[in-house]
Amino acid sequence: MRTRIKICGITRPDDGVFAAEAGADAIGLVFHEASPRAVSPHQAAQIIAALPPLVVAVGLFLDAEPQAVREILAVVPLDVLQFHGSEPADYCTSFGRRYMKSVGMAGGDPWAVAAAHPRASALLLDGHAPGAAGGSGESFDWGQALPDSHRIIIAGGLGPDNVAEAVRKTRPWGVDCSSAVESAPGIKDDHQVAAFTEEVYRVQRHTGH
Repeated sequence: MRTRIKICGITRPDDGVFAAEAGADAIGLVFHEASPRAVSPHQAAQIIAALPPLVVAVGLFLDAEPQAVREILAVVPLDVLQFHGSEPADYCTSFGRRYMKSVGMAGGDPWAVAAAHPRASALLLDGHAPGAAGGSGESFDWGQALPDSHRIIIAGGLGPDNVAEAVRKTRPWGVDCSSAVESAPGIKDDHQVAAFTEEVYRVQRHTGH
């Protein structure tokens, strides 16, 4: 199984294009205003319009009002929604899109979240506390990860220096990186993005995972 790669917190079209060309399968767009990586619907639409084909656009929300999510979906062609707050399953499924549910592993229970969100396309395990926005660069004990049958995506504290180890230990469906490949919040560093994706592909070439 090939580990998919998501680069989150994209704020500029060129950064999204470079991430895709470097090997990312998906890019993340943050619609939580308190985040330094937040983008407007107009910015997000421009970023998606610049992406090459077959790259998935993921929209990140944290306990957003349903109408606010619908207004963004009306103008931004998101492929997948990513929910980082305390959103219940019926909320997550109400928008008619595939969704990922984040699990804050600093006190969170991935098994409980998996049971409460049976229709989630993936669980994104992050190092932050439950309900926090993510992107903090905090890691967690990868031994807490669920079996890969749950479509697990590992996030939190991943960068070029440790992503290979995370892939070897957890064999996740995907990995997600944001702050570790930046020169400033929301500004991606091309060299770090390329190093991150190359590490994922390198460990798979050597191990077959």
